[in-house]
Amino acid sequence: MEENIQETTAVQVQEVIQEHVEKASGFFNDVTEYFKNMLPLLIIAVIVLVIGIILSRIISRIISKAMKRSNMDNAARSFIVSVIRIVLYGIVVIMALSVLNVPMSSVITILGAAGLAASLALQNCLTNLCGGFIILFSKPFSAGDTVELDGTVGVVEAIGVLYTKLSTFDGKTILIPNGNVTSARLINYTETPTRRVDMTFDIDYNADYHVARSLVMTAVAEEELILSEPAPVVRMGAHKESAISLDVRVWVKNDDYSEVRYRLNETVKQIFDRTGIDIPYNQLDIHIVEDENGGK
Repeated sequence: MEENIQETTAVQVQEVIQEHVEKASGFFNDVTEYFKNMLPLLIIAVIVLVIGIILSRIISRIISKAMKRSNMDNAARSFIVSVIRIVLYGIVVIMALSVLNVPMSSVITILGAAGLAASLALQNCLTNLCGGFIILFSKPFSAGDTVELDGTVGVVEAIGVLYTKLSTFDGKTILIPNGNVTSARLINYTETPTRRVDMTFDIDYNADYHVARSLVMTAVAEEELILSEPAPVVRMGAHKESAISLDVRVWVKNDDYSEVRYRLNETVKQIFDRTGIDIPYNQLDIHIVEDENGGK
């Protein structure tokens, strides 16, 4: 009796094993048959992918050379070429998938959903990206310009996809998001070749204003970095509490701006000290009046 039961169990196990082997064999046969049928399409898709990438690179180089001949800004050229190359690569991938009979409607749906999710998650990045496009096409400044952005003065080193890189005169490197750049108050000091230097010198009320003005005008005339046109201006600017102010307005080249300020400050101080014209500090005059009885 026990022998019959063991024989029956062995037969059932053998049947189960044989059934699984047949299923696995059928699966591998189906996979092999699928790849046999798909092999020509896979080869064609790979060929399309390789040729497409090569053509994309060639087209990108042609566009880059054409932009270089048009004297376009280097930062703008590299930015546009990068975007064009990415778009071309995307088209090549879609073409390769279409060769494999992948439903394009499904691919487009997936890409649309992914793009929506990415746009919500990367809202600030997209703002900076759009800001980069605005900067590159409106060109409020170029690489190498000296600009002031929200109180920060520096030289534009590069205009990137997301950030604008500034190098300040005290050796700092500042990355400003392009979205902030487009909305910030911008001053481009390189836009024009010349710049006006505005300075004020205070003199004592007891000093001779005409003599002081003449001395300052002489200092201005002897400074070789100051331009003769437009003509320099030295006039009385205000009556302050403790001093009379002389406003000085002179024009210089952009590169000479700081040097002229330093030189004028040093020269005028030396002239005033030599001629006895005081540069006053804040003071308060107290007048004591005696009454008729001699009291105060």
